[in-house]
Amino acid sequence: MNFNLSEYLKKNTEAAPLAVFRIFFGFMMLLSILRFWSYGWIDKLYIQPKFFFSYYGFDYIRPLGVYTYAIFILCATSAIFVALGYKYRIAIVTFFLSFTYIELMDKTTYLNHYYFISVLSFLLIFLPANAYYSIDARNKKISFQKIPSWTIDVIKLLLGIVYFYAGLAKLNSDWLVDAMPLKIWLPSKYDIPFIGDLMQKEIVHYMFSYAGAIYDLAIPFLLLYKRTRIFAFMAVLIFHILTRILFPIGMFPYIMIVSALIFFDAGVHHKILGFLSKVLKINKTNFDSGKVFSFVPSRRKILLAFFWGFFTIQLLFPFRYLLYPGELFWTEEGFRFSWRVMLMEKAGYANFKIVDQKTGKRFYVDNSDFLTAFQQKQMATQPDFILQYAHYLKEHFESEGHQNVQVFVESYVALNGRLSTQYIDPNVDLGKQKESFKHKTWIIPFKDEIDGL
Repeated sequence: MNFNLSEYLKKNTEAAPLAVFRIFFGFMMLLSILRFWSYGWIDKLYIQPKFFFSYYGFDYIRPLGVYTYAIFILCATSAIFVALGYKYRIAIVTFFLSFTYIELMDKTTYLNHYYFISVLSFLLIFLPANAYYSIDARNKKISFQKIPSWTIDVIKLLLGIVYFYAGLAKLNSDWLVDAMPLKIWLPSKYDIPFIGDLMQKEIVHYMFSYAGAIYDLAIPFLLLYKRTRIFAFMAVLIFHILTRILFPIGMFPYIMIVSALIFFDAGVHHKILGFLSKVLKINKTNFDSGKVFSFVPSRRKILLAFFWGFFTIQLLFPFRYLLYPGELFWTEEGFRFSWRVMLMEKAGYANFKIVDQKTGKRFYVDNSDFLTAFQQKQMATQPDFILQYAHYLKEHFESEGHQNVQVFVESYVALNGRLSTQYIDPNVDLGKQKESFKHKTWIIPFKDEIDGL
């Protein structure tokens, strides 16, 4: 069967799936923010620390003290407006900016699914998600029952990339041959009712490893194919609920479950909207206008060119690690923003030494004077954290009157159950090293090998 791109781009479909996706996305984001706030994490992560680890190139994005709460309020409010489809374009842009600002305030809290939310919300800015079943759609001029098929398919494509790339990342010897790091993590789940004893068995560790890789690689295609869609969605439910039980990864499993609904036909989404209409006492037929949304030709060309560029970046960016020498899991150069989920267990420590270059006098730093316990844990195993913290220490002690300050670190790291080995060259003055996208030559090479993509 030949695929005709021009004909595909002319195809229209029911807008209900995009409306349901918008509602659930906004609602899940609201719950995520409320959960974050209720656990006191805003104060713990963004107000109490004395120092924050910024992303390279985004040093100007920092927490705003007590006003950081205002950013979360803005984010939560915009999430409500997105779900309701009220002033949608302003709401989704505001959500994207506020959520991404929160994500960029401190890379200590980096998670793949935060990046996923930023990318997805950015994508939603350009889609007519308020065309149907929204407060905006009460205005008949912007109310449409049908939209271009590709405006829904781009979300499916993004979800497919996230899953498939997560699966590709699992095709490595640590994951498949040694069942690492699951062999470390699962035995600690002994207290889970019914399945706690199973978590101690090595065969279960391998079953989970292989099942995880197969699931990630296959699930986008199984969801796309109508005959396997119900089976695939059941697998999504089981996989993410089990993941949520075993690992503390917040709202991400629930977000992926509701996101998977986008793969279902419009009839399923009309039933969901029908149920919501009964609960909320909304007359759904008011939105069934039969009107077809279409982009102005010039805007359509610009949007399609944008999406080609957007997805080209999404497909290529995770492979930037190939530009760096050394083992990715060790150096982590090109590791973030590449859908590599739960692949490593790294533990280590970093002992910083301040030296007067002229006199040779030295003293060691108590990291707890500057960093929280969580920050110390993250810093000790990630080279860019170590470098950034070394620069901070140099500036701090120079501001206190110390002269000719050099900063050295004694650092040891254990990766996926291996013995702890030296991580950073202890003879390199980190205060003189500059952050950049270049390879960090002061990382001591990995003394083992991990085969795979």
